[in-house]
Amino acid sequence: MTPLRLLFSLVLIVSSVSVAQARTVWVDDQLYLPVRSGAGTQYRIIENAVPSGTPLEVLETGESYTRVRTPKGTEGWVSSQYLSNEPIAADQLRRVSQQLDTARAELTETRQQLATVTEDRNALQNTENNLSNRAEDLQTELQRIKNIAADSINLERRNRELREENQKLRNDLEVLTAENERLEASKESDFMLLGAGLVFGGVLLALIIPMLKPTRKTDNWA
Repeated sequence: MTPLRLLFSLVLIVSSVSVAQARTVWVDDQLYLPVRSGAGTQYRIIENAVPSGTPLEVLETGESYTRVRTPKGTEGWVSSQYLSNEPIAADQLRRVSQQLDTARAELTETRQQLATVTEDRNALQNTENNLSNRAEDLQTELQRIKNIAADSINLERRNRELREENQKLRNDLEVLTAENERLEASKESDFMLLGAGLVFGGVLLALIIPMLKPTRKTDNWA
């Protein structure tokens, strides 16, 4: 055998041993497995009654026996036919039960979180509704204020128009008052002229009437 082939064979052997050491097997169901000092029943038992479901670390694999290390640290040989590459059903059931309990606990926690989130969502929705109602109220109040402001502007404009009309009426009243005073003065003047005319007419009549009376003739027979 060449040195290269020898080296290659050693690498394969070391790799096989490493893989074997990294593997874990379990004692099969309903069994108390003895650990012997050698690969056969003729060897003495160094650890008795390893219960089923016990994980064993594989150190070396033979034809009918496997060298293992127990959880107590005992290294010995056990019959390969009583080993399983998977955990036994009881352990699997126990593990599944534990997983189920964990899943139930997680489900309960998730439901509680869901309830909390639902409450928070309802609270936020109520807050949103309140804010929406408040926004509508503010919008209504803003519209009312705008209407009041518009009315105030209209009232101010109307008030200004009324003041202007009032001033115009005052001006017209002053003009009418002056015209009335002029007419009153004109009436007094006409009345005085009429009185003077009547007096003058009376004096004139007093002078004219005696002149209109016939003169009495002298009676010659007297």
